[in-house]
Amino acid sequence: MNCANDSTNGLLYPCSKLWFIVASSNLKLSVLIPFFNEAGNIAPLLEEVHTVLGGISFEVICVNDASADTTGEELAQAKEKYPDTVTVLTHVARSGKSAALFTGLKSVTGDWVQLLDGDGQNDPADTRRIWNEIIAPGAPALLGIIAGRRTSRNDSGFKWLQSRVANGVRRFCLKDDAKDTGCGFKLIRTTAFRDLPYFASMHRFFPALIKRAGWDVQEEYVNDRERWHGSSKYGFISRLGAGIVDLLGMIWLVRRGGQGVAAEWNDPRANR
Repeated sequence: MNCANDSTNGLLYPCSKLWFIVASSNLKLSVLIPFFNEAGNIAPLLEEVHTVLGGISFEVICVNDASADTTGEELAQAKEKYPDTVTVLTHVARSGKSAALFTGLKSVTGDWVQLLDGDGQNDPADTRRIWNEIIAPGAPALLGIIAGRRTSRNDSGFKWLQSRVANGVRRFCLKDDAKDTGCGFKLIRTTAFRDLPYFASMHRFFPALIKRAGWDVQEEYVNDRERWHGSSKYGFISRLGAGIVDLLGMIWLVRRGGQGVAAEWNDPRANR
């Protein structure tokens, strides 16, 4: 197998369909995936994550948000298959995506947290590429989040249009430096993630909340795939009503400012 590399410059090159890290790193990645009624998606997604991220120190935190199908059984099988990397947490009652993410956040041990949706639409290959290109070589100290921006959409034209309008309105109101917050792909510095306040549906505003906490936001183009199994959990009316209320709350929150940073802390934000 011929693999091109340049260990002097710490470059990372593709070798066939796999990736190899040349530069050594002590960084650890936590992949956090919320699941609600995602039967049929668990096994292929976790197998893909383990294949693509081979060579990186990583863990996978799976949060089952009280699914009513066979998601729980399939997660148990995944835990049995990958006992050293997979952790499964199960909500006793359905609490929503934001709650599932914060449940998982309490258990992560990595320096960075990769958020992936449980339907297979986010591509773990983007995680590997961004890790190799930005994180492993040494990400900027103030970088708090790398938010995915989909290169194409596998949704209906109407859903694309409503997302386009919603993103424009949100960006105008919050100045969050993000053009596609509806994309589930988010790579977040763990310390920045833990600076965020929790409220229902806050996952829709990660870039704005990260920026409010004093961290920088960066967008990277990512792949958007078709859902493998099941159906979307969000309808137009529910998204519209909740979105308006949540946006008004975010406008209020952002205008109230963020938290302070002490000069004595080993915190890059102290030097802004």
